[in-house]
Parts: sequence; C-alpha cells; structure tokens
Amino acid sequence: MPVKIPDALPATKTLADENIFVMTEKRSAMQDIRPLRIAILNLMPTKERTETQLLRLISNSPLQVEITLLRTDSYESKNVSADYLNTFYRTFADVKDEVFDGVIITGAPVEQLDFQDVQYWDELTEIMKWADERAFSTLFICWAAQAGLYFHYGIEKKPLPKKLFGVFETAITDVHDKLFCGLDDTFTVPMSRHTELDEAAIGKNRDLIVLAWSEKTGTAVVRSFDGRRVFATGHSEYDRDSLASEYFRDKNKGLDIDLPENYFPGDNPAMQPRVNWHAHASLLFSNWLNYFVYQETPYDLREGLLHTPHQSKR
Repeated sequence: MPVKIPDALPATKTLADENIFVMTEKRSAMQDIRPLRIAILNLMPTKERTETQLLRLISNSPLQVEITLLRTDSYESKNVSADYLNTFYRTFADVKDEVFDGVIITGAPVEQLDFQDVQYWDELTEIMKWADERAFSTLFICWAAQAGLYFHYGIEKKPLPKKLFGVFETAITDVHDKLFCGLDDTFTVPMSRHTELDEAAIGKNRDLIVLAWSEKTGTAVVRSFDGRRVFATGHSEYDRDSLASEYFRDKNKGLDIDLPENYFPGDNPAMQPRVNWHAHASLLFSNWLNYFVYQETPYDLREGLLHTPHQSKR
C-alpha cells in the first residue's frame, strides 16, 4: 500500500530502504484518489520507532492511506524534541472537528498506574469518545486496549505476579472472523505487560467477542460486536529488537527482569532474536484496514458518520 506520510519524517527513509512503498506528499497530490484517513495517537515514549513499526504494518495492503500523527496536549513526551512534535504531530484540539476512517491508539508505559492517575487520562477519554463518533473503527494496542475496555465497558485490569514478557503462541478462537482472514489457527505475538484483563468480565459482556486467547496470555484480541472497536493486548507491531531493548535497558538499570520467553535463541541474550510474528501482524493490520475500515467507510466521510456513535448490534 502506498502510505502517504510527510517527506521529512524519519520513517520515510527507513521504510523506503526496506522497499516499502511510501508515497510522498508531492506524488499523492497528483492522484485523484481518496486515501483512507488514519489517525495514530502515539503514546509511546519512543515516538520515531513506534511510527516506523506501525507504518511498516499499515503498508501491507493495496489501499492508499493518509496518516495523521497525534500526540497528547496534556503531557509532552520527554524522549523527543518539541521541534519534532511540532513538525510531525497534531493535537486533539487540531483535529477534533475532522473525521477519519480509522484511529489507532498505541500502548504506553503507564499500566502500573490506576487509569485516573495517568496524567493525560481525561484527554484520552475525550479522544476515545471522539473516535467513536468520528471514525469507523478504532484499534487499541496493549495498554490502550486495557484503557479502552475499562472506559467503554468498565472492565478492570489486574496486576500479574510478574511481568508477562516474551513472544507467545496464541490460538484463534473464532477462525471465521474477518480480522483473522488468512491466518493459521495459531499465531505468535510479543507481549510486555505487568497487568492482565478481568477475563470473567469480558466473558459476561454481550458486546464483546474474544477472537484470540491463550492460557499464558489470556485474551489477546477482542472486538466489539459491530467491529467499531478492536482491542489487541500484545505488541504485534514490535520489531526484532524491541523486547531486547527493553530487557537490556532494565538490566542495565539493575532491575529484576527475566529473559523474555521464546525470544533469544537458546535463551542466550548474546544471540540475535528470531522474528516469527511479522507475517501474522501484517495480516492482522491489513484485515483491520480492509474489513473494518475500508469496507465500511463511504467516499464522503461526513455522510452517515457524524453524530452516529457506536451502538451494539446485539
């Protein structure tokens, strides 16, 4: 898929070097095509790395996509310069009157805090409400999945005895769901979290469909009945070295951190990790874009979308 992103964004060169079709703003202006408008609320501290990871996955489709990068206004990242944020990112205030085909909300390293103690929680709730009314589907990743399930359905997160850390095999529980079209019965996904979902509460909610689960990770993917909300508790977007970077970072800080499971060959951190989740991740993102966004959205985004918040079909 030609991904339309700013020419100067660092991810542009990285993806081009990987032979991923990136469409510059100049070239896209010459085409008479309405691209899908996808807003990415990037809550991760490593903004550039997360941008590249997500754009790499979004590129796996014949659809043209125009990306808008969003940041919180109530909290400014300390790991990226203000110039970078001002150049490539917009705030919720900038886009609140606009409409999008889809929204992606990333994870964030705040899961051990109560939701209300997160500095930008009030702003995030406004963004989640807005996404329901002004986009056809929202994809919530890792902590954002927990936050979205809590905000929309009152489902709590619970602390784990120790960090769930590694790459885990997960079973698809509904093989006919379009979100997993083309995937095998099981797939692998990186996980890095200290909390888990209340499985009993998910099972009791008639608007939620669990699509992927494992005994080790619990619910991996769940969506609303109408597909307007998709929650993924892992980090399918992670690249080869993401878990290694977390492991060595914490190790160098003297923190008590276990080796990520099923990651380093022979559990030897001196060995380069093997990637066995990218193909599944690409299909997952491609299916979300195709079946839950592109197939549902009209050519004129304002037709039938504004003032039509999510409603359960059950």
